[in-house]
Amino acid sequence: MACYQCCRKSKDATVWRKPSEEFSGYLYKAQGVVEDVANRIVDHIRPGPYRLDWDSLMTSMDILETFEENCCVMRYTTAGQLWNIIAPREFVDFSYTTSYADGLLTCGISLDYEEVRPNFVRGFNHPCGWFCVPLKDCPSHSLLTGYIQTELRGMLPQSAVDTAMSSTLANFYSDLKKALKS
Repeated sequence: MACYQCCRKSKDATVWRKPSEEFSGYLYKAQGVVEDVANRIVDHIRPGPYRLDWDSLMTSMDILETFEENCCVMRYTTAGQLWNIIAPREFVDFSYTTSYADGLLTCGISLDYEEVRPNFVRGFNHPCGWFCVPLKDCPSHSLLTGYIQTELRGMLPQSAVDTAMSSTLANFYSDLKKALKS
């Protein structure tokens, strides 16, 4: 089993990667401390009313089916990246949020669902998730750890995908922190 290699470090988060066991790309691990309680952080991450307000990459989100309060199928789109070398993407994911240990877990996986909308490439999220747990010695802060395996699909150089994924995950933390302060 391969070890994680650091591929991006910012003041808000560190991002590592290792070869995925699910597809020919990478499994990314992102981690940072966020100044807030786990419930509020996860409310901003999972599908729902807050995500579109602060996530600069996400351009639309629709809940297609709801199975129970914390379980749904969602369709969302993302903006083009790297001067549109990476065209806008559309994803359809099953998402589930639950209590885990002392914190919360929100996880998902893409589904084959209907046809892709025009002007988008259908991306695919292999099993992924975000764990959010309060810090033992400072419960007003939480450790947020994400495991992301996104297959962007399309004819993309791996170096462009690596650059986009590592910078997007690092920016995710800084955008989330700004949203939680407002």
